[in-house]
Amino acid sequence: MPAILVVDDEATLAQLLAAALRYEGWEVATAADGYEALRVFDAGQFDAVVLDVMMPNLDGMQTLARLRTRDPALPVLFLTARDAVADRVAGLRAGADDYVTKPFDLDEVVARIEALLRRAGRAPGADASLIVGELRLETDSREVFVDGQLLTLTHTEFELLRYLMVNEGIVVSKAQILDAVWEYDFGGSGNIVELYISYLRKKLAGHDSYIRTVRGDGYMLRAPR
Repeated sequence: MPAILVVDDEATLAQLLAAALRYEGWEVATAADGYEALRVFDAGQFDAVVLDVMMPNLDGMQTLARLRTRDPALPVLFLTARDAVADRVAGLRAGADDYVTKPFDLDEVVARIEALLRRAGRAPGADASLIVGELRLETDSREVFVDGQLLTLTHTEFELLRYLMVNEGIVVSKAQILDAVWEYDFGGSGNIVELYISYLRKKLAGHDSYIRTVRGDGYMLRAPR
């Protein structure tokens, strides 16, 4: 089962999040600041870290830098009370894999950690295939099949579909898609996301309803019921 380290100086919030993760059957350890987080991390083996940005003594950015020297591929989810674009950019450039702004929904945090674990191949039973309904994506061969038929996608279309499938059932914003697929620093226009979503829907043809537009929030991939 995945082992998660939750780091936040707000004890009540850390305990609530830890309880939600344990409910999923995961092992959870907590730390109240960056220095304690490093001690706990060095004493165990963790598959992902949930890290508050604003902490006393050693803040989230500094803690992340030190964690990266220990495990460069470690999935890290930032928790931040700052939702300004510049703050999100700074966190992602510092090496965070995703972020959630406070206050947040516990179910969303759990879902985002699951997505990070799948992306990093650290989820239970993780393999090279992503399957959602009639869609199957092979990460190693970079092939996509719809109803068993091979689909021809460009590199960007493949990465966009992969990101949506990894985050199945989660609404992802244009900004998050830009960062994950195009690695923009949020200076790029969200119009390119709309354009490639339309390209992907055309390629999916009769399965275009898998990609849903959540007006005002972004996009979500889910198999029709």
